[in-house]
Amino acid sequence: MAEPIPARVLVVTDHPEPDGTLLHAIEERAAQGPTQFRLVVPNPAPSEIHLLHPERHAKAAAAEGVLRYALPMIERAAGGAVIGTVSVRHDPMDAVEEILYSEPVDEIIVSVTDHRLATRLHQDLAHRLRHHGLPILHLEHARRVSGE
Repeated sequence: MAEPIPARVLVVTDHPEPDGTLLHAIEERAAQGPTQFRLVVPNPAPSEIHLLHPERHAKAAAAEGVLRYALPMIERAAGGAVIGTVSVRHDPMDAVEEILYSEPVDEIIVSVTDHRLATRLHQDLAHRLRHHGLPILHLEHARRVSGE
């Protein structure tokens, strides 16, 4: 009998070190059957910084370091290897679409803190991704206090 084909799950998070909610969601998804996880963190540099600006690369390198440190914890939750990267793109939608156009994805787990107004207007990442027709698990987070 042939092995079942693993589901390809894209995880997008704005924190290179995942919280317990995200790790739990990864564990639960992995328990449902064979799964390959791909994790992407949007570039943490402010959006107004040009793509070639050194600060953008420095912020991405710092996030890559945190992600490398956290990857064993993520892989334990996933029950296997996880591909994790920090995107050159700042906008999470751009980072996700770049992956969707370059590799197959069956499901998406979204762990991004959205601005309250974006959620109200249905412009948050989970709503914006729905037009791709993939199952999306949107993890709710406590709002960050940062001038919202």
